[in-house]
This record gives sequence, C-alpha cells and structure tokens, in this order.
Amino acid sequence: MIPALFMRFGVAFALIGMGLGIFMGATHDFSLTPAHAHVNLVGWVSMFLAGLFYQANPDRATWLAALHLILAVAGLSLMAPGVTAIARGMSWGEPLAIAGSIATFAATLILAFNVFRAQALSRDAHKPLSRENDARVLASQ
Repeated sequence: MIPALFMRFGVAFALIGMGLGIFMGATHDFSLTPAHAHVNLVGWVSMFLAGLFYQANPDRATWLAALHLILAVAGLSLMAPGVTAIARGMSWGEPLAIAGSIATFAATLILAFNVFRAQALSRDAHKPLSRENDARVLASQ
C-alpha cells in the first residue's frame, strides 16, 4: 500500500510539474522555474524512487514509511506554493516555504534511516557463516 501511494503521488506531481512547465513555456514567463523544479524533483523523482525502495524492501514499509509519506506530501504541498509566492514577490510565501522545507527534510531523514537500516539488515542476512560455506556455495555453482 505504501509503495503504491508513493508512486501515485509521484506520478501526480509529475503531471503537475509538467503542466507547470508547459504553462511557463506557453506564456514565456519562467518566473515559476523554482516551483517547477521542486515539484518535479521533490514530488516526481523523490516520491517515485521512495515508492520503488519500499516496494523492493517491504519490511521497511512500516508506520515510519507512512510518516515519511505524510511529511513528504505535506512538505511539498506547502513548499511549492511558498516558493511560487516568493517568486511572485509575496511575503506570505516565505513561512510556507520554510515549513514545507522542514517537513521535506524530516521526510528525507526518515527515508535515509530506512535505506541505511535496510542495507544493514541485508548485510547481516547475507553474511557468510564461514569460509567453508563460501567454498561450498561457489562449488555448487
């Protein structure tokens, strides 16, 4: 469930980011480039990659992954309008961008924890028991 939600949000943000890019190109107004870049990178790329990670490591798709998803979506949902408002010279955008950035950073910390924890668990699970075991495995191939 968590991997699918990450990938669905990722695709939704890809469509939003691409739509924003098309709008900027059609109007020749590229003042929203920072928002466009954040929606594509933080939304599309990061969320879709997180979904793929959690799909490949289902043991890490726990409540912590759900918190990661909530913080990531909330963070981008605050950051993108905040960055847009800043680009348009509206002072109210700064607190939104700051809050969104903090939430996004917290979400990325959770992802980092899950990635490093998954790698540590994987190393332990695949640790050879002995040199004799290594030799037997190689001989059987």
